[in-house]
Amino acid sequence: MNYASFRLGAQVIYGVVQGESLHRLDTLPGLPPSLKALLPRIAEGFRPDLAAAPVLPLAGLTYLPPVPDAGKVLCVATNFHEAGKEAPAYPLVFTRFADSLTGHDQPLRKPAASEKFDYEGEVALIIGKPGHRIPRKRAESHIAGYALFNDGSVRDWQKHSTQFTPGKNFWESGSFGPWMVSRDAVPDLSALALQTRVNGVVKQEVALSTMIFDPAWLIAYMSSFTPLAPGDVIVTGTPSGFGATRKPPEFLAPGDVVEVEVPGLGLLRNRVAQDRAEPR
Repeated sequence: MNYASFRLGAQVIYGVVQGESLHRLDTLPGLPPSLKALLPRIAEGFRPDLAAAPVLPLAGLTYLPPVPDAGKVLCVATNFHEAGKEAPAYPLVFTRFADSLTGHDQPLRKPAASEKFDYEGEVALIIGKPGHRIPRKRAESHIAGYALFNDGSVRDWQKHSTQFTPGKNFWESGSFGPWMVSRDAVPDLSALALQTRVNGVVKQEVALSTMIFDPAWLIAYMSSFTPLAPGDVIVTGTPSGFGATRKPPEFLAPGDVVEVEVPGLGLLRNRVAQDRAEPR
């Protein structure tokens, strides 16, 4: 099932997307008011009764990240076997804050402080079952589902030091969605392929089977140093082909459209907008 969160007026709502409609779950008796709170049940195989859910057209809703209130967003740098590159013994890990992310079809904000705004298409794991020091053989059972991710990166700020935090956390500079596909709907993530396009031109393309550190390894590793909780997100890394790797470099400008797609997981699309320099 495709679970998504939306803004409806002043409300944050969630439900299951089918076609052009949302089967709203947050109003059903016995279900919690947020998708984050439902994740433990989804990880255990829960399937809602959609016949009882009110149906809304997607056209009147604003996409949010599937988990708008993620507690931890743990990201991995480049994570694919590629010719001429030696695989690292451990991944380079950094964090993003929840307010650095926006939803599908929402503006991706290019900071006024930089002309080196870049894209990175990735797959995100959404944790449903809590755990600390999770064995690799049990790790996948902690996944509630998968989503697409654009790790929008402000390259000059990222390179101010060896720490990535500033360049990865400008407000609404990355995106996450359009929905979470439940784990039971994805029999084999490694059989899928990821593609990133800018203005319709393919920039990144990779088989997920070529990951250096697969989802189970990443969950076991991340949970070794921090307890994982429902709603935490692990972003699994990007292949080469992003703007900074191109010759000459190709950075994003206002009006550009970035699409990240994995058949079976959906398509995440955002148009780049210029953020204001003024205080807000």
